[in-house]
Amino acid sequence: MFVTSTTTVGVSQRVVATLVACAVVLTSIGFYNTVQAANLTNVSNTLSTSEPSVDASHTINFTVPTGSSIASGNNIVITFDSRDDGSPGQDFNAGDISAAVGDASNLTIEVNGGGTSTPTFVSSDNDSFTISGVTASAGQEVEIVVAEAAGLTNPAKVNGAGVGDSYEIEIDVANATSDLGRTRVAIIDTVEVTAIVPTQFEFEIRPVATSTTVNGEATTGGSSSTTIPFGELVADTAEFIAQQLSVTTNARNGFIVTVEQSGPLLSSTGADIDNFIDGGTTTLPTAWDTPDGTLAFGEDGWGHWGMTTEDGDVFSAGAPDFGGSDEYIAVLDTPQVVFGHDGPSDGTTTGAGTSADDDIGVTEVGYKIEITSLQEAGDDYNTTLTYIATPTF
Repeated sequence: MFVTSTTTVGVSQRVVATLVACAVVLTSIGFYNTVQAANLTNVSNTLSTSEPSVDASHTINFTVPTGSSIASGNNIVITFDSRDDGSPGQDFNAGDISAAVGDASNLTIEVNGGGTSTPTFVSSDNDSFTISGVTASAGQEVEIVVAEAAGLTNPAKVNGAGVGDSYEIEIDVANATSDLGRTRVAIIDTVEVTAIVPTQFEFEIRPVATSTTVNGEATTGGSSSTTIPFGELVADTAEFIAQQLSVTTNARNGFIVTVEQSGPLLSSTGADIDNFIDGGTTTLPTAWDTPDGTLAFGEDGWGHWGMTTEDGDVFSAGAPDFGGSDEYIAVLDTPQVVFGHDGPSDGTTTGAGTSADDDIGVTEVGYKIEITSLQEAGDDYNTTLTYIATPTF
């Protein structure tokens, strides 16, 4: 009897079966090979401020990944509560973003630094907004800016002082590859910086020597810090003596210096040398005028004295404006502003030596006197001048 071997047949069948199975698997793999989702790269969100509970702008940047792109019709969803689980430091609590963003008027986009444009606003809810109208290729950077004017408010502080609250921001691009990226922002307390700068104010009265030009006129005698010694007066001959004033201060709004007399320039006999001009109360700077010197006019015209200053701008409302040399006002028993500045002073900076400009730190104040032959005799004419310096911090 002839016997047929089955071993060979079995092996052949198994080989055929294996080949068929492999073909099926390879065919299946070929059909399953589709485009996969990609991660956005270089994802960031820069706030204009990280201070809690204030409006901030959001500058959102990301790069389109390799093998991907964004078409104008693709939606881009920005979600501020991508991990909205209500736990401290994760719930952005943005409120109704549609009320904040509203529409595209507060949104701008820029692709690869190519200039800004306005995207198309699609929709929004409490936690996110959706836009379209962005076109970008692989490797290009996309920047989306939510303006501060949109009124998107940073959440109130949750963690303790000095510990930031961290919030995740998600960018979802609904394109062919469904690109996705996440970043975070931190909301943290502002830092208060304090400092103290001590106030500074120094005022000096200094002597001025004979033959020193003050506001265009040479002094005829010297002064000290505490005296104006006119000495023996000669009829129809004017005497002119000055003092220097110096102010050093860091007062933000500067200072003023006034001068006033304690009373008339009076002798023990009761005679006085009157105010400039001829016993008047001249407060408008006027060119020097000699006393009247007649019996008909009376004793007010027999001698007078006045003052001038080199500071051309004393920065005080209603103060006399000394616009040029050889201008004087009366020395009164009420304060007259003779020196001032509207900011800090170094105590050394002066002007041109006349009242043509502003003296900042140093000026000269001059006192002029003239009598006629009718001025009553007396060897003890005197009065007291008081300077008052006032800073404004």
